[in-house]
Amino acid sequence: MTVEKFKGIIPAFYASYDEAGDVSEARTKALCSYLYDKGVQGLYVGGSSGECIYQNLEERKATLKYVAESMKGKLVLIAHVGAPSTRESVELAKYAEDLGYDALSAIPPIYFKLPESSIYKYWTSIMDATALPFIIYNIPQTTGYNLSLNLFGKLIENKKVIGVKNSSMPALDIERFKAAGGENFIVFNGPDEQYVAGRLIGADAGIGGTYAAMPELYLKAEQYVSTGNFSKARSIQRDINDLIIALCSLNGNMYSAIKEVLKLRGVNVGSVREPLEPVTGDDLETKIPVIRDMIDAAIAKYDN
Repeated sequence: MTVEKFKGIIPAFYASYDEAGDVSEARTKALCSYLYDKGVQGLYVGGSSGECIYQNLEERKATLKYVAESMKGKLVLIAHVGAPSTRESVELAKYAEDLGYDALSAIPPIYFKLPESSIYKYWTSIMDATALPFIIYNIPQTTGYNLSLNLFGKLIENKKVIGVKNSSMPALDIERFKAAGGENFIVFNGPDEQYVAGRLIGADAGIGGTYAAMPELYLKAEQYVSTGNFSKARSIQRDINDLIIALCSLNGNMYSAIKEVLKLRGVNVGSVREPLEPVTGDDLETKIPVIRDMIDAAIAKYDN
């Protein structure tokens, strides 16, 4: 199959809650519309940004359903179905296929330190459960496992494996996965702090947790990279990194900070689920508006 449709800026979708902290259909669909109007190419649903490890299966299914109802046929939809057990992951995979998602993705198993044979069986079980293409998700800083080239080589023998979302920090990993995967294999840059570097060393596209906070900047960064304007690409990456550092400097979780910024940008997706902490006090009242203003100033800076 062609992987062209998976290229571009694909925000990792945020968990969208009502005031009681339950998954909200209205707010989920409002975020979909907001990102669609910004011009992104797809959505990555149910991953870290979706707070998947703090939601039960029915809540995860609800988000998958609401996004599909809103954006099927409009944006490329990738369902992250990684879960504590293979059984749950397979159930989510089948559900996503029934909803019409374009591809599946999953982190490796978490908590227990498993041998690569177990990780291989886990990912293969998900792949075998549906006819959908599969995107490996490598994020060693949270899972404790860094995808080896040996296991990667075994996985890509399966034609369902069309790509890898690589969130390890060394840009070298992106280059090595691209070299091994080949031209018709898509590598997604994961670390937002190095989007431009990742693209230049071999990534074909990007999936990121801060994209939806400032989609305009990532879309512009992609424009600069794809047209060879590397001076502007480096400049906008510096501004993006200043914003990421600011979002991570507050007294609550980064996703809480992003959600508060989004409220000021016109879309309310609630707060975060405990044990993630919300931004409070002076950080909420004074610093969040400053970050919003920083985003708006950066957008204006490159709006040409």
